[in-house]
Amino acid sequence: MNLAEGTPLHELTAVKAARRIRAGTLTAEALVRACLARIEQLEPSLKAWAYLKPEQGLKQAQSVDAALGQGEDPGPLAGIPVGIKDIFNTADMPTQMGSPLWSGYTPGNDARVVFSIRQAGGIILGKTVTAEFAVHTPGPTVNPHHPEHSPGTSSSGSAAAVAAGMVPLSLGSQTAGSAIRPASYCGIYGFKPSFGLIPRTGSLKTTDSLDTVAFFARCVEDLELFFEVVRVKGQDYPLAETFLNDPARRKPAGRPWRIALVKGPQWSHAENYAQGALQKFASKLAGMEEIDIEEKEPPLEMEEAHQVHETIYDKALSHYFKQEFLKKQLVSPTLQAMILHGQKISVNEYRQALQRQAELARLLDRWFEDGVDFLLTLSTSGEAPKGLQTPDRPDSCLVWTLCGVPAINLPVFTSPAGLPFGAQVVARRYNDFQLLEFARALSKKGWVREEEPAEETWR
Repeated sequence: MNLAEGTPLHELTAVKAARRIRAGTLTAEALVRACLARIEQLEPSLKAWAYLKPEQGLKQAQSVDAALGQGEDPGPLAGIPVGIKDIFNTADMPTQMGSPLWSGYTPGNDARVVFSIRQAGGIILGKTVTAEFAVHTPGPTVNPHHPEHSPGTSSSGSAAAVAAGMVPLSLGSQTAGSAIRPASYCGIYGFKPSFGLIPRTGSLKTTDSLDTVAFFARCVEDLELFFEVVRVKGQDYPLAETFLNDPARRKPAGRPWRIALVKGPQWSHAENYAQGALQKFASKLAGMEEIDIEEKEPPLEMEEAHQVHETIYDKALSHYFKQEFLKKQLVSPTLQAMILHGQKISVNEYRQALQRQAELARLLDRWFEDGVDFLLTLSTSGEAPKGLQTPDRPDSCLVWTLCGVPAINLPVFTSPAGLPFGAQVVARRYNDFQLLEFARALSKKGWVREEEPAEETWR
């Protein structure tokens, strides 16, 4: 127990833990040992990790403590344990991508984002479970709120590890809904920044125009901390540098936040209790002086998004997984079907889909520019489905991924069965800081669950 604050160490958020480590009231080694003890306790049931190397994590922590003891600054993540989705290269650990085809593969280098985490003093505890090649076929991870329910597919291990209090931060990715959806099901924050703001060098590629690095936490402050560590910076990234530092893309001065309640696309697939929860939440927001909210329809053309996404995704998979497809006995039927479909898509059809993606992104950007700060919708169609192999009900996550805009899952709802699901807030591309500021404002109001790891009611 953390006697000074009455909180178990594994429950500390990254920001709170980093503050105590710097103040000398907590060592990085003590924090890592607490997280490892939590993992040892829950991992046999939760199955969130594809690879763990506890002794290596402890050595990293001891190095951080030694540096601090000598008056050095290890960085903003000094001593904070982080889980890495098993699609990002790690120099000292295997990168197996949820596939037996790559079992035991060690790339010998760090992905750019992993390098940034290490440079900031973060402790890489291990690799978290991913769906096969970050697509649809899930790994063994279960939902930390109930083992009979899905934790979400692609970034399942990263979301479950944070939700269960194994680590305060974890790295994931999103090509359709692979971060927002697990965050919703596991009852934590998931943040998918604007496309291109976090480098993908050294990570699994499934598509060139959709893959987005994302991450998970149990509070908004931790999202802000992690984003600053891993995002691109400087004049080598002129668009990002210009837009992220534009005051007009931060908190509006002298006017309320302008929110559009959006029920589509895919609204008809949402459970009645989920639709009701979002509408009730919107009514609650409408009662705040600093918020103007009204129901709006996104551009009608967004109804094309799922078809455009499927064309791009399947064609890209058929290209990047040619060699894996030759060993069909080790490739899931789901991925085989997507690759077969992609092989039938012509190069011209693929190029037309890419062009349409750019057009839809521009349409949505103009929609935001015309008087909307944020779009509010459901993250998922309700609670996590029962059964790890049960397909997710359709939702709108991939629409916002297709358009490259930032999105965040707010852990605000509970289903009639007592399982979490979230509200999704989406902002204009490159308005990432504004989106985080809005999430922080809601957090300060106490309208979003924070910090408490998932209750072990099923154990």
